[in-house]
Amino acid sequence: MGLFERYLSVWVALSIASGVALGSLFPAVFQLFASLEYASVNLPVAVLIWLMIYPMMLQVDFASIKDVGKQPKGLVLTLVVNWLIKPFTMAALGWLFFRVLFADLVDPTTAGEYIAGMILLGVAPCTAMVFVWSQLTKGDPNYTLVQVSVNDIIMIFAFAPIAAFLLGVSDVSVPWKTLLLSVVLYVLLPLLAGYLTRRSLATESDQSRLTGLITTLKPVSIAGLLVTVVLLFGFQAETILEQPLAIVLIAIPLLIQTYGIFAIAYGAARYLRLPHNIAAPACMIGTSNFFELAVAVAISLFGLQSGAALATVVGVLVEVPVMLSLVAIANRTRYWFPTSL
Repeated sequence: MGLFERYLSVWVALSIASGVALGSLFPAVFQLFASLEYASVNLPVAVLIWLMIYPMMLQVDFASIKDVGKQPKGLVLTLVVNWLIKPFTMAALGWLFFRVLFADLVDPTTAGEYIAGMILLGVAPCTAMVFVWSQLTKGDPNYTLVQVSVNDIIMIFAFAPIAAFLLGVSDVSVPWKTLLLSVVLYVLLPLLAGYLTRRSLATESDQSRLTGLITTLKPVSIAGLLVTVVLLFGFQAETILEQPLAIVLIAIPLLIQTYGIFAIAYGAARYLRLPHNIAAPACMIGTSNFFELAVAVAISLFGLQSGAALATVVGVLVEVPVMLSLVAIANRTRYWFPTSL
């Protein structure tokens, strides 16, 4: 485990603090970055997210999908949690908190945007960071690769319809063109680029060139993540400093969702008697979010200064420390699970 993974929460916390500080000190600079848009896509954010996503997509081996029939219970668990449970519980929690419990604290328009941001997080299962969570729980790397590969293929077709349905249920207007463009830009094209790169560099007998490229690009991906966090919190610096209560209000349902989904998935994994090296990554995939995609889509749909963008940024704030706590729980309860099927 590298220095970045070992102190992940520290680097992200420093990036958050730096973003808020720089955003409050140099607002004009961040306004300039915010103005660099084309077709409702913020160009600096798009470039940074590609720097994060592309190296991760290089690790997605579509050839591994032929192994989906091996130990199918772990894959079924991930798919059920990701696509049949998590998006709908996130939407329900958003509605409960911002239309009922917090209705007197947030105006209806802003509440709708918060719910939209939460929905986008809920419909985007983890792709990139899941390899880190799997490694930290000593998960089976090959099986994790199968789970991520299948999830990514489903995401191409399911993300936009589910997001549009849940946003519509929450009375949020959905510009379909922008939503579909985001799926193409941040899911389909990076996957295609990763596939073509793997095909050109790797053979069954020699993975050295591909491995070398992944190793070379890893610092680029890390830098992309940290700069993105700085930029996002810089964009939202004024809101964060003026409305710290908003951060707390958004974080509460996100925390409940994260721990709740993990409890459901982990309990189901134990009931299914999955081995720990499959159960833990399966639950981490279902619990964690593809926040890079959620952030990019929220910005494209609602704008940089929107409540939806803020909600997805709070998702970044919440995710790392919470996921590290779930890693600790998974590792301490390893004895609950068999070592093999």
